Amino acid sequence: MGIGAVVHTFTVNLADLDRGIYEELSLRVARQASETPSNLLLRILAYCLEYEEGIAFSEGIDAKSEPAVLVRDLTMRLTDWIEVGAPDAARVHFGSKLADRTVVYTHRDPESLIATWGGKSLHKAADIRVIGFDSHFLDLAAESIERRNNLTITLTERQLYLELNGADFSSPLQEMRAR
Repeated sequence: MGIGAVVHTFTVNLADLDRGIYEELSLRVARQASETPSNLLLRILAYCLEYEEGIAFSEGIDAKSEPAVLVRDLTMRLTDWIEVGAPDAARVHFGSKLADRTVVYTHRDPESLIATWGGKSLHKAADIRVIGFDSHFLDLAAESIERRNNLTITLTERQLYLELNGADFSSPLQEMRAR
């Protein structure tokens, strides 16, 4: 954990009806001084919406050779490379060569992010999922983040319902494939 990092705890009730996953999670996540609350929430959502056995946070914004969230199998082989934010094409290409599956959760419009990768090499581009939210969804929800948080996430028919410390938010998941 870097100097000036703040540790946030999240008690999460996850109900992903689309995948049949129902879990109660207890997460401790460090937010670096340079990380915005919106990016912290984006990391939490990426973790929860991709939740499966072997999922973990990396060192966050300090990790240069790992994504924000990753999944390893029982042999410790990297199976899922899960980026957040607006990674460049080279980073996504690198991750897609290392992992079986690559997903990017972005605070931007997915189509705009994919457009920035235009003309650049992307390994297995058609398999790379890019997921975004309604504009301002992350910023508005992130205003409710405290040091200790109660979070309920419900996903049904690609519609995300979020309750964070008593405040309610929702957004459809906007998903595209890289080209």
